[in-house]
Amino acid sequence: MHALVIGRTGMLADVSLWLVREGYYVSVIARRYARMKQLIDCAGQTASITPLLVDYRDQEALCSLISRTIQKNGTFDLIIAWVHTDGKQALPTVIQKNSRHPGPWRLFHVLGSRADPAEAKAELCLPAACLYRQVQLGFVVEEHGSRWLTHQEISDGVIDAIRRDTPFHLVGTLDRSEKKRPR
Repeated sequence: MHALVIGRTGMLADVSLWLVREGYYVSVIARRYARMKQLIDCAGQTASITPLLVDYRDQEALCSLISRTIQKNGTFDLIIAWVHTDGKQALPTVIQKNSRHPGPWRLFHVLGSRADPAEAKAELCLPAACLYRQVQLGFVVEEHGSRWLTHQEISDGVIDAIRRDTPFHLVGTLDRSEKKRPR
């Protein structure tokens, strides 16, 4: 089984490590060597993680690395993608490169609290074999207000979404009426 994790070697690091423990061969896109090295060191199994050091906004470099990892390790059975709006072409590129997958594959699209899930899905051209899932990150309401999710809460929420495998999964809350939204 081959998984791809796009972005956030800090916030999604535990997702990558969990996937390794679950038996996946994990390709990880990140910009910073130091964070990637930390992730690989934590995994303890360098053969289980393929580092793809690239800024996903660099279309040419991204295409090249994705093609190479697919050639070496096969298409992706699972993609976890947290892509910011300044890298809008990254996810369509990855989807297109994975379109030769021989059967159904899952894409977990991680969205920020302000994203419109319907709009995010409408912007993508999804092949029939893609089982598209969304994970929206909200915030946590506490006694004296609210706060953003921690890295651990984000990773735990994404892992929970993968386990549940439902079309939409909310981590935290988006209900503004509960407390003032964090800044």
